[in-house]
Amino acid sequence: MPEAREARQGQEAQQAQQPQEAEQAQEAQPAQQLQPAQEGRDGAAVRQFVEHFASLLADSGMPRMPARIFVALLTADTSRLTAEELAGLLRVSPAAVSGGVRYLVQVGLVSRETEPGSRRHVYRMPENVWHEVLRVRDRIMMRWADTMRGGAEVLGRGTPAGARLAESALYFEFVSKELPALLDRWEDFKQAHQA
Repeated sequence: MPEAREARQGQEAQQAQQPQEAEQAQEAQPAQQLQPAQEGRDGAAVRQFVEHFASLLADSGMPRMPARIFVALLTADTSRLTAEELAGLLRVSPAAVSGGVRYLVQVGLVSRETEPGSRRHVYRMPENVWHEVLRVRDRIMMRWADTMRGGAEVLGRGTPAGARLAESALYFEFVSKELPALLDRWEDFKQAHQA
């Protein structure tokens, strides 16, 4: 009798899971056929590029999943993708996408929007994304500079190590002050090359 009950419970659980799996497969299907297939792009080549560029970003300090999401958005013509589309393209769970997107939103590289008439979120990359990347790096460099100035005081500015930290802090201050002028020159350079 207990065996029959267990078998019946197993069948009920399996039947309850089947519609859920079918629903997940339907949601994943459009995501896997993301814009590369729609626009005649080689989906495998796009995924390979995403993984390669994401590895470069991860090597430079960006966490791996946020790097993959960032590059996926960079490769989308609209620069906007839903969590389901990201999960399909990257072949990861929606939970992995959620954690990665949270990081990107916190550092200002991605914004979250809600589609009109829906509760579904769309993640969008800013138009001047590399400006944002540089601004994020600039904030990090200024934190480094502040810490290095403190280290130079602790070690003593007259010591070789203290002088090295003081000069490093000065370097990052210089780069930070030059950055706005550099970005202005970039706008001029871009316009000259688009003409």
